[in-house]
Amino acid sequence: MRVTVHDIAKRAGVSQSTVSRVLNNYPHIKKETRDKVHAAVEELNFTPDSVARSMITRRTHTLGLIVGDISNPFFAETAKDIIEFAKERGYDVLLSNTNHEEKNLNQAVQTFIDKRVDGLLVSSAYRENEALKRIEKAVPVMYLINRPDHEDVHCVVLDNEKGARLAIDHLVQLGHKRIAFIAGPLAYSASAERYKSFKHSLKTHGLLINEDHLFNAELSYDHVYQFTDNVLSMKNPPTAFFSFSDQMALAVMDAATHKGLSIPNDVSIVGFDNMNLSANHCIGLTTVSQHKEKMARTALDKLVLLIEKKEAVAGPIQVVLDPELIIRRTTTTIYKGDTSDGY
Repeated sequence: MRVTVHDIAKRAGVSQSTVSRVLNNYPHIKKETRDKVHAAVEELNFTPDSVARSMITRRTHTLGLIVGDISNPFFAETAKDIIEFAKERGYDVLLSNTNHEEKNLNQAVQTFIDKRVDGLLVSSAYRENEALKRIEKAVPVMYLINRPDHEDVHCVVLDNEKGARLAIDHLVQLGHKRIAFIAGPLAYSASAERYKSFKHSLKTHGLLINEDHLFNAELSYDHVYQFTDNVLSMKNPPTAFFSFSDQMALAVMDAATHKGLSIPNDVSIVGFDNMNLSANHCIGLTTVSQHKEKMARTALDKLVLLIEKKEAVAGPIQVVLDPELIIRRTTTTIYKGDTSDGY
């Protein structure tokens, strides 16, 4: 038979209300009393009824996590960190993968509302989405990586404009003038910010912008591979690529290598994210780090703060992390015989 709070109270010699207070970590309870209750719990192998507890506390100790593409190692690694950090704080995490489709995002939001999650972490937010605006009124929502355009949201994001600037400055310092950019869809804030910074950085360095060298469609390995193959077949191909993500940078490397080009001697490549695979000695991708572990920890901690309301929060929580350029073997000085703009 299932052990109940009544059984624990009887074994410990205390009231049922005292058992409930101990199990819910109420303060001002004598250590002797706590020890008696915990001993009874262990002896009887008692498992609290989470459903019943949630009816009393109005919390499920469950968080929702929405990601855009779990097959992207960066999202998978970030999700793993969030789940581990949440466990440390006593929360379970329900994961939803949208495949970057708005209908899937809307469905995920409704599912998490139905599951009565205490809070929501969203890494694949479109700049405009009505479903997310609605859930913000129901539970605390923390955005990370991408954020909506409306200003009063809680978020932990990267300084994307600075990150793109670091990448372009690095390539220009190596002598590159024809730089292609894998931007991705501008419906995401991170993509739009990096795209804006890419164009501004080229102008700052007095370089021309070749629209044929810009990719701002939906990100997929095959599409980026084909785009790279096409632009490298042009009369004056780019000598360097800056990619929105490390995953898409791998597609660029694949296409360039398939054409018989040497990386970085023929073409330099910079990614963005610093996923774990990028540091592999066989890849050695130069990239802009988002500090994913710090981002995940900060986003989780701030969301729990909003849920538990242990501290007063004035206005939206908005944390902007500083990017870091990590130089590895996929970038080098351009061949001296190819320094013209070529446009």
